[in-house]
Amino acid sequence: MDFYVYILRCKGGSYYVGHTDNLEKRLAEHQLGTFSGYTRIRRPVELLFAEPFASRQEAFERERQVKGWSRRKKEALIRREWEALGNAGRDAEQLVSRNGAPAAEAHPLHPSTSSG
Repeated sequence: MDFYVYILRCKGGSYYVGHTDNLEKRLAEHQLGTFSGYTRIRRPVELLFAEPFASRQEAFERERQVKGWSRRKKEALIRREWEALGNAGRDAEQLVSRNGAPAAEAHPLHPSTSSG
């Protein structure tokens, strides 16, 4: 069985990151507003990215990693621009070290939450 990490674009342009073992079913649940939570009031949603994993644990760990990324870094992942993905992370780290405080971009304005 495959597990997936996915990124949705919600109404208003925010991103939602989640993981599941049934991507089609989960997307339908988000579209229908089955779950109370972030996407229910931000429909319709659009699937932008999905990455398969062999285990739920691997997918969950990747979800947590991606949720901590800036919007810019998530967009590089969505576009599969691996070089830009690395640069986006370094840019945020440089802002943190220069200012001595977390960069605003390092903390997404839109929460990314899910229920597995």
